[in-house]
Amino acid sequence: MTLHQIEAFAIIGGMLVLFASDRLRYDLVSALALTVATLAGVVPANRAFLGFANPVIIIIASVLVLSRAIAVSGLVDIAMRRALRHLRRLSLQLGALIAAVTFLSAFMKNVGALGIFMPIAIQAAQRGERPPSLYLMPLAFGSLIGGTITLIGTSPNLLISTVRQETIGHPYHLFDFAPVGLPLSIVAIAFLAVGWRLLPRDRRAQTGSDRRPPIDDYQSEARLPPASPMVGHTVEELEALGEGDVTVIGIIREHDRRYIPAGHWRLFADDVLVMQADPAALQPFVAEAGLELLGAAEIAATAPQDKDDDLQTVEAVVGAESALIGRTPSQLHLRQSYEVNVLALSRGGQRISAPLRRNRFRMGDIVLLQGRRSRLPETLASLGCLPLAGRSLTIGREVGSVMPLLFLLGAMVLIATGVLHAEVAFFAAAVLVVLTGRLSPVEAYEAVEWPIIVMLACLIPVGEALRDTGAARLIADGLTILAAHLPGGLAVALVLVVSMLVTPFLHHAAAVLVMGPIAASVAHNLHDAPDAFLMAVAVGASCDFLTPIGHQNNALVMGPGGYRFGDYWRLGLPLSCIVAVFGTWLILQAWPLH
Repeated sequence: MTLHQIEAFAIIGGMLVLFASDRLRYDLVSALALTVATLAGVVPANRAFLGFANPVIIIIASVLVLSRAIAVSGLVDIAMRRALRHLRRLSLQLGALIAAVTFLSAFMKNVGALGIFMPIAIQAAQRGERPPSLYLMPLAFGSLIGGTITLIGTSPNLLISTVRQETIGHPYHLFDFAPVGLPLSIVAIAFLAVGWRLLPRDRRAQTGSDRRPPIDDYQSEARLPPASPMVGHTVEELEALGEGDVTVIGIIREHDRRYIPAGHWRLFADDVLVMQADPAALQPFVAEAGLELLGAAEIAATAPQDKDDDLQTVEAVVGAESALIGRTPSQLHLRQSYEVNVLALSRGGQRISAPLRRNRFRMGDIVLLQGRRSRLPETLASLGCLPLAGRSLTIGREVGSVMPLLFLLGAMVLIATGVLHAEVAFFAAAVLVVLTGRLSPVEAYEAVEWPIIVMLACLIPVGEALRDTGAARLIADGLTILAAHLPGGLAVALVLVVSMLVTPFLHHAAAVLVMGPIAASVAHNLHDAPDAFLMAVAVGASCDFLTPIGHQNNALVMGPGGYRFGDYWRLGLPLSCIVAVFGTWLILQAWPLH
């Protein structure tokens, strides 16, 4: 064993310990590993930062931007809510949600797909008086398995394509993963739609000392324009669109006269509706009903147009020394003086009788303000308001645009037909999303998960060093000795299971960069084609269902679902067995060993 091989093993071992201990951020661990590897000479200095130029980095960043634009458009949200209205049984609701998030994860970053569906699932659970824990873990697992369908669905697929490029000179194409990922996803959907019964029913969302104030009683006002499809319908029919999450508590018409409507009242053009709802439910409701939130259009038209400044919506609490207390938005001239608009107001469960523009603020009120991103922090400070912990709100902006989906579809067509390389096509689609105003430049930069980008860019040279120093070959020789006594199919299954087991301790991307060269060497030692072994690594690293730490999607649902560490085994172990057995068979059918 050479000195560089010993150093490579020490660096990988140190990464493993630091990843598992969770004492340092994963991007810092990766940067530290690259630094040590470069200083030790394991990674040549002239190759240390080539990971930042790898096409995988461009593809991941571009897909994250596209994913954010699709989420902001609200199309998926609106379509899914319509579908769930006709499904009442839990298995049917879960089957529809899991299928939707699974197939969407094939074409956008799976964490983005999960982010779209989590609020929908939580609201479906609340309406059915069921714990969200029955919904969220199956949803997270579906998003992971859906990523195995295409090249762009998950980072392991992109990274294993890089390993193949280095091994045989050709990367994988966009749909090369589909013969394995698609049938595997269908089987997983079927299992998860009934497997939720393995989950405990007594889990409740975790809350901490920084728990948000109650926000389920916001009041907001919206105009019913003549073009709205709800003109001429009843209040009851309008509320049905909100599925119980939105209540019309007043109608303002005839010179600002306010009425308390009955369910059978007809709605007329230019009615101002006073609604009570959570902002997360309000946005899709406003979009589907074709309503116009009062003041949203005015603030967009009157605020200075800056190409680097966009509208943002924030939640804030009126502080004890706030200049708002005892005064109304009209008196304060909020739009003219501060370039902000009050979209909604919450007052501890109390109903507010006055219109928002004539309502006198009180200490402790929670307000939903919209204004220019650059001025909001200064404005909140001037008004004496304290911003709440941020969450993604798109209220007051255009929704329903199909352009992000069209850009994504166009990129995939160009890639599938060989007109453009994947990194060029997705980068161009991301640029178009910003140029057409579907995302602002600031939102596009915020959509990119920079810690993930830094981690991958640092680990790519480290993974290559594992191969170049011969360290991967030594590990592969050990696996080869074991695999030599097994049939070819079981050798592939061995690589898949090992990849699946190391992923909880490494990041799933790091697992690919470590296991990919090892799998290629095992295939070479056994005189088999490498594709089956490389696919086994990609599937194994993508399908971490055993812990909340191997993939961010599993961690994302832990708090809202109230899960404990051991809960993941209940549903994850049988699903892992299905992936190991059925996945291996599919790999061997699609990628024969000889």
